[in-house]
Amino acid sequence: MRIIFMGTPQFAVTSLDALITAGCNIVAVVTAPDKPAGRGQKLSESAVKQYAVANHLKVLQPEKLKNPEFLEELKALHADLQVVVAFRMLPEVVWNMPPKGTLNLHASLLPQYRGAAPINWAIINGELESGVTTFFLKQDIDTGDILFTEKVTLTGHETAGELHDRLMNKGAGLLVKTVKGVESGRYNEHPQSALVAGMTLKHAPKIFKGDCLIDWNQPAISVYNKIRGLSPVPTAYTLLNDKVLKIFQSTYEIEDHDVQPGHYITDGKTYLKFAATDGFISVTDIQLEGKKRMDVQAFLRGVKL
Repeated sequence: MRIIFMGTPQFAVTSLDALITAGCNIVAVVTAPDKPAGRGQKLSESAVKQYAVANHLKVLQPEKLKNPEFLEELKALHADLQVVVAFRMLPEVVWNMPPKGTLNLHASLLPQYRGAAPINWAIINGELESGVTTFFLKQDIDTGDILFTEKVTLTGHETAGELHDRLMNKGAGLLVKTVKGVESGRYNEHPQSALVAGMTLKHAPKIFKGDCLIDWNQPAISVYNKIRGLSPVPTAYTLLNDKVLKIFQSTYEIEDHDVQPGHYITDGKTYLKFAATDGFISVTDIQLEGKKRMDVQAFLRGVKL
């Protein structure tokens, strides 16, 4: 089959590499345009573009996916199938173009956690199971017929970054299995509508900075899950002496106390704890506004609280 691959970040690179290693015929790669980044505002290429260029793959970088010139380029490639991993939402004129359709790899067990941030929200909500799903694209986001899924068990202590890497590798293998299945015709489609009946759906909308502020009037386990669900990015934060304190790692303990939620206690050397409603969050890996990221002991050596 002639395949067009669409993706942008490192999560997508692992899938692209797996497809090429499996001998799939990638006729072009579609990725985000180069963007200015850093202090010098030099143009930065996406991880997918860097990989594609290094492997001599044709690269398309449309500003707008409905641009007539881009659509003509797509048609001229005569792709049988399009594969999407961690890319933007496609218009119907794009996803409906190949005769075999357009399939997507999503980092959740659909129909749960449809949306832009499934890995973060699964951790924030304290899930003990996650996984990856491949499905054919339809008009509404993440609602297409499911092809294959693969589950992973969670410990309740991993960060979003750690789960990201597990699902990145797990998803690459599942994507190869799916493409081979589509090529041979050995696959079944499972409409999500049949699975949704009687199910309480959890969603995974895009996370904004305001979502990252910690509410200390929550149980300790909820705060703990939020911290790991936003680590390493976009990172949960609180205010410490009117400065932003990002928290990357923490532990929690349940105990009765009379400390006002959000207030901290410390010995000034080894620990810094913030009160939640039913216990404490001990921060272990942090970054104060204007400072470098460091462990709490190093932080306490340089800051007097």
